[in-house]
Amino acid sequence: MTETTERTAIRLTQYAHGGGCACKIPPGELEGIVAGLLPPGGARDDLVIGLDDGDDAAVVRVEGGRAIVATADFFTPVVDDPYDWGRIAATNALSDVYAVGGEPVVAVNLLGWPRDTLPLDLVTEVLRGGLDVATAAGCHLAGGHSVDDPEPKYGMAVTGLADPDRLLRIDGGRAGTPISLTKPLGVGVLNTRHKATGDVFPQAVAVMTTLNRDASRAALAAGATCATDVTGFGLLGHLYKLARASGVTAVIDVAAVPHLEGAREAVRDGFVSGGTRRNLAWVEPHLDAGRYGEEDLLLLADAQTSGGLLVAGEVPGAPVVGELVPRERAALRLA
Repeated sequence: MTETTERTAIRLTQYAHGGGCACKIPPGELEGIVAGLLPPGGARDDLVIGLDDGDDAAVVRVEGGRAIVATADFFTPVVDDPYDWGRIAATNALSDVYAVGGEPVVAVNLLGWPRDTLPLDLVTEVLRGGLDVATAAGCHLAGGHSVDDPEPKYGMAVTGLADPDRLLRIDGGRAGTPISLTKPLGVGVLNTRHKATGDVFPQAVAVMTTLNRDASRAALAAGATCATDVTGFGLLGHLYKLARASGVTAVIDVAAVPHLEGAREAVRDGFVSGGTRRNLAWVEPHLDAGRYGEEDLLLLADAQTSGGLLVAGEVPGAPVVGELVPRERAALRLA
């Protein structure tokens, strides 16, 4: 076997206990960890978006009528191809800036690598994937930080700019507003199947490497003020946080929610991550599931990596998957 063949045969997902955003700390545990972590005296007035509701990025107002957006995101391999993993991780990190209505300006790499276990030339492919996505986004990529790590991890810290008076935030939802979803669900279960079997799903890679830039710009142009992206906590988890922060109930039209080809079959075949099951357990006390059973619920709770935007408002080209209504007994209701 040649050196090239050996390297292409390496399955990165086998070197990680989890994959992509499914390896996040569960939302309930995370909220307990960060509860009360505020500066003495409270946050300053120029911190427009901070820890309060768990928005996707921090936003600080600066002079000149602008705001700085800051975020960081990294995770273990979600696919075996190193270049694709780099692209996915970079797309996911940039998404946090788009999710609050900003534009990324500069990013730095965050890298953990088992240097005695995996070939270093694979790192070059990971970083090249990240660079290509940053370039496509018009975002500078300048250096970063690396550590010798038992598990491979990659992502970015990203800084962007926004108009502080035209932001997308999770506490801006209002009753009577439709809910749009800009990418189909199902990458989580397909990635879990990929990790278990080695089967490759190009449709999932295509979704995970699509920037949320156009969706964010379209949402702002349509006058939206409320959004979040759908990542590790699944549609149900992220929409619950939005509904809770906005003081409304989110009604989901289950039949209108788009899914990737093969996603439902993956659920039926048992390729469901622990992160997805934890997402569902977290939201169930706040969910009126109606007539829907476990298969539908697991798809709605599927831990996405580099998913789309959930926007309170209509976004051209994106399906409307529900609406926000006055607060009911449950924060989420399936229809």
